[in-house]
Amino acid sequence: MRGLSAVRFGAVALLVVVAAGAVVLAAGNAWWWFLAGPLLVPALVGVYDLLQTKHSVLRNYPVLGHARFLLEAIRPELQQYFIERNFDGRPYDRSVRSIVYQRAKGTDAEEPFGTERDVYADGYEFLVPSMAPVKQAETPPRVRIGGPDCTKPYDMALLNVSAMSFGSLSANAILALNKGAALGGFAHDTGEGGLSEYHLRGGGDLIWEVGTGYFGCRTSDGDFDAAEFSDKAQHDAVKCVSLKLSQGAKPGIGGVLPGSKVNAEIARVRDVPIGQTVISPPYHRVFSTPRELVHFVARMRELADGKPTGFKLCVGSRRQVLALCKAMADEEVTPDFIVVDGSEGGTGAAPLEFADHLGTPLTEGLITVHNALVGTGLRDRIRLGASGKVATGADLVKRLVQGADYTNAARAMMFAVGCIQSQRCHTNKCPVGVATQDPRRGRALDVGDKSQRVQRYQHSTVAGALQIMAAMGVSDPADLAPHQLRRRLDPHVVRSYAELYDWLEPGQLLAEPPEEWAVDWKAADPDRFTV
Repeated sequence: MRGLSAVRFGAVALLVVVAAGAVVLAAGNAWWWFLAGPLLVPALVGVYDLLQTKHSVLRNYPVLGHARFLLEAIRPELQQYFIERNFDGRPYDRSVRSIVYQRAKGTDAEEPFGTERDVYADGYEFLVPSMAPVKQAETPPRVRIGGPDCTKPYDMALLNVSAMSFGSLSANAILALNKGAALGGFAHDTGEGGLSEYHLRGGGDLIWEVGTGYFGCRTSDGDFDAAEFSDKAQHDAVKCVSLKLSQGAKPGIGGVLPGSKVNAEIARVRDVPIGQTVISPPYHRVFSTPRELVHFVARMRELADGKPTGFKLCVGSRRQVLALCKAMADEEVTPDFIVVDGSEGGTGAAPLEFADHLGTPLTEGLITVHNALVGTGLRDRIRLGASGKVATGADLVKRLVQGADYTNAARAMMFAVGCIQSQRCHTNKCPVGVATQDPRRGRALDVGDKSQRVQRYQHSTVAGALQIMAAMGVSDPADLAPHQLRRRLDPHVVRSYAELYDWLEPGQLLAEPPEEWAVDWKAADPDRFTV
């Protein structure tokens, strides 16, 4: 008591007296406990608050101070439901979340009374309609994935499930996504957490992603196990294999799966010890130069018996992208696809500094890779996927205009299976059973219902994209061009993407690099990743 002020001492004494009085009062008659209880509990809480030294707020405001922590805990919900407007929420605003929910449920996704967005705000973007619209395609086009060295090409849908691992998502969420992919005829990326039974049970087409931890195909010391990879890559459900170089949420660092989450099932899927924290290193062991990377991709394709093989990255240095293109051209070896992940992507938990300040956003990253491949004469051999906040048909068309051949969605697919953007993915306390390994929470997610929602969402979104393209006078995605997407720079100036960015001609970097690219092209070294 010596360290307490006279005021605090008096408060403690008062609370003790109240508590003691409540007990004495209740001792005379058991019924008095109904009156004494409401006094006794806050009195004891108040005594504890005044004596503890961890929280200053509680020492100064005993009992009442707990309201601060309660309000802080439900702040995301208060923000979403009572404060934010339809169009200014983050990471996804209410209007986007609503259209995903409506399409997943098969309900009307139209809105009355016009847009709520400020179309004269700096940065506002819009697609250009045609005075001569065309008939909407009845069958969604598909993208043939498979270059000259691929013997088992795959026809990819325009919108697919992006990389999310079992372990990050619950078993039921993975199963619902995979069954939805099977119902809708689109692909499901496994994420880097290994090939689980929940990926295989639903019957959907899989893109097996292998990251720096080589989960599901790793040796006891964490190296790449070629034999195990080859055996699993032969599975009929695996249509493509992908090497993850980096991801948008946290480029340059690996993931951490706490030991408390590594149960027997996850340990078996990932080839790791039960109960031990699993750390994915930030770099790969199997290559250290662009040339070695190219050859390892070729090796993966060979081990996968000729299935389409590619890699995913969040773009950083343009110089390194060009170094990789030089290595491909020198070795005459190319991946079948490249997925460009924007820094705005983020199903994986990441340090705030990485999420906010590291990596290239999808627009610039996608345009960089597309132009680098065009400029080196490699674009026709490689298909480009785009991932990073793709949620609506307009998002899909925008990425096709910027150079993508197809798109992947992660968080939008999570919305389709019930995610409410509570942003508790990393706590194992997801309130709807999507991002958790808690069996009780995961049981709340009904696989049969949610798989149908995934299928309906994907179908409606692709149909929306085709409707937009038809309004633009385009029936084939290959006919989309940069001049059909425009951005407002200020209230009086609008520019098309054809004017805002450089668009290289086929082989231009090999012949005569333009001034804007010349320095990076000269410095790009296929034998080292120069920043």
